[in-house]
Amino acid sequence: MVVSIGSDHRGIEQRAAIAAAVESNGHSVDDVGTHTTDSCDYPDIAGEVANRVASGKAERGILICGTGIGVSIAANKINGIRAAVCHDERTAKLSRNHNNANILCMPADTLSGEQMAEIIGIWLAEEFEGGRHERRVGKIGDLESSC
Repeated sequence: MVVSIGSDHRGIEQRAAIAAAVESNGHSVDDVGTHTTDSCDYPDIAGEVANRVASGKAERGILICGTGIGVSIAANKINGIRAAVCHDERTAKLSRNHNNANILCMPADTLSGEQMAEIIGIWLAEEFEGGRHERRVGKIGDLESSC
């Protein structure tokens, strides 16, 4: 699977650990940046990753900013994206099982690269359960098309 990853300047230190975690789980990394510590705008990075996932260039995405919230809000503006902010293994597991999240968003300010790697391993391994959750995820798609 191809996993597109990106962060703003606040997540640049953890991105190496993120890329290593993706690759150690047997997947390919598509790194869209940023590649410097210069201040940048997280919606630009989130939009790039989200568009790659929505278009099928990547099967999933991982985004990092200070809180994970900004990149999540931005990515969720793209049709077909279900970006979830996850702070631990449980929320990562459930974001895949119940919400079929295709982008994982994490906070650079509160998680180390090692913690992120553990969360990523679970998130990449988990599958969508379907069933009753399929109806709910379908309703999310209906909301996208109602705008």
